[in-house]
Amino acid sequence: MSDPNSDDRRSGGPPEDGTADGPPNRTETTAADIDSGTGFGDRTETGRDPRDDPTQVADEERRRKTSVISLLVAALGVWVALSTVVLETVAAPLWNNVLVGLVIGVAAGYNYYRLANDIPLSTAIASLVAILGIWLIVSAALLEMTGGPFWNTIASGLLVAGLAGYNAYEARDARTVATEPETDI
Repeated sequence: MSDPNSDDRRSGGPPEDGTADGPPNRTETTAADIDSGTGFGDRTETGRDPRDDPTQVADEERRRKTSVISLLVAALGVWVALSTVVLETVAAPLWNNVLVGLVIGVAAGYNYYRLANDIPLSTAIASLVAILGIWLIVSAALLEMTGGPFWNTIASGLLVAGLAGYNAYEARDARTVATEPETDI
């Protein structure tokens, strides 16, 4: 059974009477004529991108900076997980640092992956990583760590919270700039 609204008649070639398919006032649209609504890839009649060059450079610089920070945070997460072996900790801090470090490493690595594939940074993931960095600071005292593991966890937590917090701020700021309506002066 065929769909009455489908264009099954096109598969048989041109009509025998020489008329064109479809309504007589039908205009063909191309992919270049379709507005995505995002503002990306939209061009003016002259073929020039309406966004100015300094904004594009700033966006590229922001993307590069946040991707490096995401990669650094992922490496810090892996370090937190592996530092338990190097610094020999007891059971509770060991599992805390291993689990939190792995989650930080995977989440920040996911944000790096997104940026490497031209997908915007996830504000929620960056915020989660910042909260986990704060948890590392708090857990050092709660789990009564001492000596090297204590200072390692505090320093790693401060770095993770600060860098991931910056990434969350940049992601939110970039999303705000991308969704602001353009105003003509």
